[in-house]
Order: sequence, then C-alpha cells, then structure tokens
Amino acid sequence: MSYKRPRFVREESWRYKRVKEAWRAPHGKTSRVRRSKKGWPAVVKIGYSRPKATRGFHPSGFKEVMVWRVQDLDHLDPKVVVARIAHTVGENKRVQIVEAAKKANIRILNPGLKKPAEAVPEAVAEPAPAEPVPEATETKEQAKEEMKEEKKEEAKPKPKKKAKPRAKRKGKK
Repeated sequence: MSYKRPRFVREESWRYKRVKEAWRAPHGKTSRVRRSKKGWPAVVKIGYSRPKATRGFHPSGFKEVMVWRVQDLDHLDPKVVVARIAHTVGENKRVQIVEAAKKANIRILNPGLKKPAEAVPEAVAEPAPAEPVPEATETKEQAKEEMKEEKKEEAKPKPKKKAKPRAKRKGKK
C-alpha cells in the first residue's frame, strides 16, 4: 500500500532564507497552517503514517540493519535484510565488511569505499619517485647568511610616514 504523502515544510520557509524547510509545528494564534487553511501546506498528523507492516522498511522493500563489524553479518538473511554500515566504521573495517557481504550475498546500502586500492592490504601502491636531495656541503652558518640575504632582497623599504602637525591648545600660551 503506497500513496503520495504531502511534503511537510515549515511555515513561511519559502519566504525567508533564515527559516529552514525542516518541519516545525505551527503555534501561532492566527497561523494559517495550524488552522489547515486551503492552499497552505498540510500539517503532520497521525493519519499520514504508513501501515505497521511496512514501517521501517527501505524503499527497496528490505528491512534495514545497522552493521558495525564483520560478525554482525553472520545472522542476516539476504532474502529479507539489507545492511547499512555505521558511519563510525573506519575505512579498513569497511573494506572487510563489504568483502564479507559479497561472500554472503548481502546487499550493502552504503559501501562508500573512497580509496579501495589503498585500503585493501594486498594492493600496495608504488611510492612516487623522490626529488633529488641537494648536497649538504655548506654549513649551517652559510645557509643562515643566504636566508638573511634573500629576506633583505624580498623586503621592500616602507615609505616613511609624515608627522602630523600638532593642534594648538587653547587657553595656554
């Protein structure tokens, strides 16, 4: 049983940027939304809820289950359930969970592998060629002197400020 529910938006959210669309119940004495006036958005009511049999299901028709570790996949039935990996799970454990889910034929809603080549331990990326290291024949003192010279070249002389004439005081001579 599926039907189109209205889009519940906060009153006047279309009018002001500072008022976000997230639903808030109207409380005003003259609020048109609270009074359910024609042409104004609908108010959230219990009649818009889904049937108990389909409540909590993913739009695909499967029941959603949160997964934090690989062992959580052991008791899941792939015909009835889909898994959602918790947002606190790191990249390496996420890779392990996705691999275990593929073996068990369980669908993952948010695999979210950002860098699969780096996350999987078998795939080792080759290091980038290093830049040639300059010879360290000069001493620290020479290096400091060179740095000072470079700073002097970069620094531009600031124009001197002209002194403002002082205002004459009244009453004193």
